[in-house]
Amino acid sequence: MILSRAPVRLSMGGGGTDLASYYENHGGFLIAVAINKYISIVLNKRFNDSIRLSYSKTEIVDDIQNIEHNIFREALAHTQIRKQIELVSIADIPANCGLGTSSTFTVSLLNALYAYKKCYLPLDKLAAEACHIEINILKEPIGKQDQYASAFGGFHAYWFNKDGSVNVEPVMIKEEDLIELQSNILLFYLKQDRSASNILSIQNNNSKQGDQKTIDRLHKIKEIGLYTKKIFEKGKIDEFGSLLHEHWLTKKQLSKDISNSMIDEAYDTAMKNGATGGKVVGAGGGGFLLVYCSGSKRKLITAMSKIGLSPFRFTFEHEGAKIVFYS
Repeated sequence: MILSRAPVRLSMGGGGTDLASYYENHGGFLIAVAINKYISIVLNKRFNDSIRLSYSKTEIVDDIQNIEHNIFREALAHTQIRKQIELVSIADIPANCGLGTSSTFTVSLLNALYAYKKCYLPLDKLAAEACHIEINILKEPIGKQDQYASAFGGFHAYWFNKDGSVNVEPVMIKEEDLIELQSNILLFYLKQDRSASNILSIQNNNSKQGDQKTIDRLHKIKEIGLYTKKIFEKGKIDEFGSLLHEHWLTKKQLSKDISNSMIDEAYDTAMKNGATGGKVVGAGGGGFLLVYCSGSKRKLITAMSKIGLSPFRFTFEHEGAKIVFYS
């Protein structure tokens, strides 16, 4: 039996510049931090030759080509495991919530499958193979940040080079500043499902067609990400709020589906009650609202509870993808 787990992430700046339609021409950059919410995979060798998969539904098949779940099917094919295996997926948070669950699932699954084959993949290789499955094989219109942030964990800056390579660099933030940052970030689950693929497809198509407004907005988002890294490393943590606000105003211009009346109400409520900035994490349209509040949190939490939103507890996670148990 094998237990694999990988953390989800919070994008802290530069999100959207990790799509090939942008970084192949301009180079992308973002920073992200992992949090202590995980996608776990339990793997067990099965007595008979069939394959059993358990997630939101259960599949039992004799041929991997009959597997309905796209990532399970392609990951098994990629690792050349075709029989006599049982896989169970366990998630701490719902799908389509903006924290990169799909890519985290792919990373955790591949790590388990390679451990089953007694192979060790370096974290950059694990992330690259997860990208290959989702982007090249399944043709998802997504970027590379989620796979790398899940594999590496911790607090890192990611440089997406024009040739498709990725450089990973730790954010050199002092421990006391990291604690301050975590204490001033609040997450509120918006209770709305959304499709990141639909939103990212619009951005992707606009970038491919050379839409100058889209490209200029992504340039601005990258600049904000680069400056965010600087303020973290200089200990100017409270500047993050205003940068978040600037990022959100720019991000909303990428697609009309990134925000809606409910999200606008939640954001306005937060800003009127102590927050200095915020954004919807991930592609937008739903999921989690991240806000920054450096003062007392009580007024903010009370106001948000009146519109049906409660804070979601989390801590930063220093570790990335790992095999928790191997027997």
